Amino acid sequence: MKIIWMGHGSFRIETEGLVLLLDPWLTGNPVLSEEHHAAATAGATHLILTHAHFDHVADMLPLARDLSVPVVGQYDLMGYWAEHEGIETVGFNKGGTVTLGDGVSLAMVPACHSSTFGSDTGPKAAGSEVGYMLMAEGKTLYISGDTGIMADMDWMGDYYKPDIGILSAGGHFTMDMKGAAYAAKRYFNFKTVIPCHYATFPILEQSAQDLIDGLPGVDVIEPRLMQAIDL
Repeated sequence: MKIIWMGHGSFRIETEGLVLLLDPWLTGNPVLSEEHHAAATAGATHLILTHAHFDHVADMLPLARDLSVPVVGQYDLMGYWAEHEGIETVGFNKGGTVTLGDGVSLAMVPACHSSTFGSDTGPKAAGSEVGYMLMAEGKTLYISGDTGIMADMDWMGDYYKPDIGILSAGGHFTMDMKGAAYAAKRYFNFKTVIPCHYATFPILEQSAQDLIDGLPGVDVIEPRLMQAIDL
């Protein structure tokens, strides 16, 4: 399994012949320059969405059309897009699991955040915010999505037993580094943790040192732009 950070909360995950783009944010992403866009999206087989804020959803519809691949996400928004935008979607809901390919399955789990987009009459709801458990190659990867610490992490860690965590940890909008370390220690037994949703803007945390210090014995890997983490 190769996990490639595309900046902010965006990842390219290569596993079992699939290329999964998680919340791929290209347009306006201050971390991912245009020169990287083609390599970031090449060969994509699925687009996976955690929620509808602009820094996660901005390029979803254009990529779905340009790449002719399905968007995988929360049922309400996927159903609307399939009907009104004419794209292929895989819609399911929290507690459900879908098969993406041979040996690759994706379970939807709760997150604690929001999922809206702006309009002339104020914010509009767009489904609900979620996280995922990706099962492939004998590993379980927890994708937190944008979230705060929540009690649901207790059963999620116990039931799915993920050994890898991609955790939002930039603070202000999500858990910060200390909060992510607390959640990882209390609710999970990770071998590897990869922080994200940080260092994009000045308002977010710029360093993962508090996460590293808070998780002795865990391999905390600070992702580097477009550099594969092999797990």
